Amino acid sequence: QILEDAFGKQYVANFPEGITRPIQYGQSVKSHAVYLSQFQLIPYERVADYFMNEANMPVSVGSLFNFNHEAFERLESFDTLAKEKLISAPLLHADETGINVSGKRIWLHSASNERWVYFYPHEKRGHEAMDAIGILPKFQGVLLHDHWKPYYTYTACIHALCNAHHIRELQWVIDNPGYAWAQKLQDLLLKTNEKVKAS
Repeated sequence: QILEDAFGKQYVANFPEGITRPIQYGQSVKSHAVYLSQFQLIPYERVADYFMNEANMPVSVGSLFNFNHEAFERLESFDTLAKEKLISAPLLHADETGINVSGKRIWLHSASNERWVYFYPHEKRGHEAMDAIGILPKFQGVLLHDHWKPYYTYTACIHALCNAHHIRELQWVIDNPGYAWAQKLQDLLLKTNEKVKAS
């Protein structure tokens, strides 16, 4: 765009970065599409329907795939940074859960603290996957987990057990008569948690 003032002086704005074609999608559309497909886990065809129905904007499945690929490439440096931050953290939470990818069950591993989260899908659940991810073998702080045996293969860290898992396991004991101690222990854990949150 060229503007001209009353004295004939022209002002030319810089052309926006990233505009490479006569018509293209902006960063807000791309990031929204990535959010819908990757965070909300909505299939590509439903995301395309959403843009057409709500914004009268045709977005092909191929474009949605390209948006995700672009986001992945931009996050490559973040991948390295997140691992470094988690490895050097004083406390790390680790867990894994089964997920379905194209009809096949694989495992989504997570490592996190109050500032950083790292997710990694892998065909294996145990230490083979954890080694491949590369965070736990180098971690030397306090590792908080659910008492699953593969976590104990890492000996450079201090192990702590997750009370949310304890509470869930105690509930099973409570639901089976004859174990009054389980209710008392669960109550203690819940009250301790409330006190910590309040402090």
